[in-house]
Amino acid sequence: MEQPIFTTRAHVFQIDPTTKKNWVPASKQAVTVSYFYDSTRNSYRIISVDGSKVIINSTITPNMNFTKTSQKFGQWADSRANTVFGLGFASEQQLSKFAEKFQEVKEAAKLAREKSQEKMETSSDQSQESGRETPSGNQASSINGTDDEKISYGPENEALKSENDRLKSAVEQSKKWETELQALKESNARLQDALQEAKSNADSWKSQVTQCQEENNQLRNKISELELQCKEVNLEKERNAQLTVRIQELEADLQDKQQELENLCKQAEIIPQLMAECENITAKLQLRSIFLAALLRVRVCSLYHDVGQLSLIFFNLLLYYCRCCRTEQQGSEREDDAPAGRDRRQSAETEEHEDGTQEVHGRSGWED
Repeated sequence: MEQPIFTTRAHVFQIDPTTKKNWVPASKQAVTVSYFYDSTRNSYRIISVDGSKVIINSTITPNMNFTKTSQKFGQWADSRANTVFGLGFASEQQLSKFAEKFQEVKEAAKLAREKSQEKMETSSDQSQESGRETPSGNQASSINGTDDEKISYGPENEALKSENDRLKSAVEQSKKWETELQALKESNARLQDALQEAKSNADSWKSQVTQCQEENNQLRNKISELELQCKEVNLEKERNAQLTVRIQELEADLQDKQQELENLCKQAEIIPQLMAECENITAKLQLRSIFLAALLRVRVCSLYHDVGQLSLIFFNLLLYYCRCCRTEQQGSEREDDAPAGRDRRQSAETEEHEDGTQEVHGRSGWED
């Protein structure tokens, strides 16, 4: 009965049968590669299945060698399959573990072959000894029997014995074939189970792949959203930079305004003094204007008084002149008419009286 003793995952390749140089991939992706041990046949095999296809079924013999061709690739030749298998691993550690297991299985196969050879040698020795013992028995029987029996039964017994040996060997061979057939059936059953498991694993892997694709699409959408957000953040940063520059300018303007305000406050402290001085000056100006107005009125009044006096003098002179003229006329008229002279004196007196009243009124008006 075969049982897995070591399992790993690798990409499987086979040598190109035409060129014997190029590698042909036997699997599209990394598959399971396992060592199986058959306890009935005492043999070791490397088996790998990709889906429903068996891509490796190699029985390990002591003559095989596993060669590391690179850090992650190894190969071995199988003369029975007439091909060379290659395995590509994901890491160097997996390759080294597989190579170590190959060497262990090779040594175990070598020991198993040596044990089988020893058993065959012991069995052949036993058969030879039994063949030597049978003629002596025949001789004894021939001695005890008659001469006719010797002649008739001696060669037939030898033929029967040879046939019996052949039948025994055939029976033994058939038993071996039966065991091998049973082992093959069991291995086929295991392979079918492995195929079913691989199919289920493939289905689960497909579902996982779809989930991963969905997650990938979601992540891409998130990445695009984040890129848009990053663009918006960059725009906000630029706006913030512009705002910081504007704030600095406003702060500088504010400092200037504060300086001006401080200067105005200092000037405002002087304003009450200036207002007091202005009030004093206005008061002084008002007093000066009142004084000038009074002085001007006084001067005007004096001017009016001088003009009145001058007019009065002029009027008196004119009146004196008129009186002189009238006296001359009166003197000439006295000679002509005395009564007419009296009337004229009266009219002159009335005129003088009227002139005196007018002069008084004129003087009072100028004084006012």
